[in-house]
Amino acid sequence: QVQLVESGGGLVQAGGSLRLACAYSGSIFNAMGWYRQAPGKQRDMVASISRAGSTNYADAVKGRFTISRDNAKNTLYLQMNSLKPDDTATYYCKAETLFPKGIVYWGKGTLVTVSS
Repeated sequence: QVQLVESGGGLVQAGGSLRLACAYSGSIFNAMGWYRQAPGKQRDMVASISRAGSTNYADAVKGRFTISRDNAKNTLYLQMNSLKPDDTATYYCKAETLFPKGIVYWGKGTLVTVSS
């Protein structure tokens, strides 16, 4: 059974940092990523990473956020620095299976609130 469990969210002041983690199990994943959804808005990609470690970031977080993964520990990370109130959202982990190829799973999300 595939499971993606996010952790690390919370309340932080603007300018602060948080590190999110997504512990996964039940499959081998190829591409993985972090998405976020603010109240009343659509879910948007924040950052993605391939199994080999190639990364991609949304313009809004470039230079502030870093995505990484530890395939041995089955954990995906998102280091978030210089947080802004606009970063307030629920953050979701997304994973795409390697075998069979292309099945997408989502975690239940972790809430990040940045106060001004």
